[in-house]
Amino acid sequence: MTESSDATPRRTGPLWWIGTILSWVLLIGVVGVLLAAVVVPKVAGAQPYTILTQSMEPTYPPGTLVVIRPSEQLGVGTAITYQIASGQPDVVTHRIISTGLDKDGARVYTTQGDNNPQPDPNPVQPGQIRGEVWYDIPYLGYVNNWLTGSTRTTVVGVGAALLVAYAALQFVSAARDRRRSGRHAS
Repeated sequence: MTESSDATPRRTGPLWWIGTILSWVLLIGVVGVLLAAVVVPKVAGAQPYTILTQSMEPTYPPGTLVVIRPSEQLGVGTAITYQIASGQPDVVTHRIISTGLDKDGARVYTTQGDNNPQPDPNPVQPGQIRGEVWYDIPYLGYVNNWLTGSTRTTVVGVGAALLVAYAALQFVSAARDRRRSGRHAS
């Protein structure tokens, strides 16, 4: 069997390996971020929030995505996300600096941002607390804030279309390679 000058090039050169490794690293990274930011919180009953201000620097700078999970064991030093006003959607993430009792004997928490010189003015009631910080992902909060409503729908649709197009391209390429190798085998 003689080799033809138009034989299909072997895909084992250094550039092919570098491209393959980079593709896998990128894929694993994207899947890891999606798992950490979307799947794990959904499965665990947690909620992602974005740090918007500098009040928790350097621990959680602006743009950090914090994942909050419900907790019954809150103590001094725990970073929590709570409603600024009971029943309102606006929340803040600050650290518990002390606990106490209100005039009715109910537990309350005094909080303060790591970067703030003074404690927050109002004590936090347990009903305001959304949960404690479970883990954080730097910079991903910017993406989370950008991907809301119709933007999220558009990005997901475009992403899905690109994945389908990439898969189709791979199938066509594989079929073409099989045809070429079939012609050269005879």
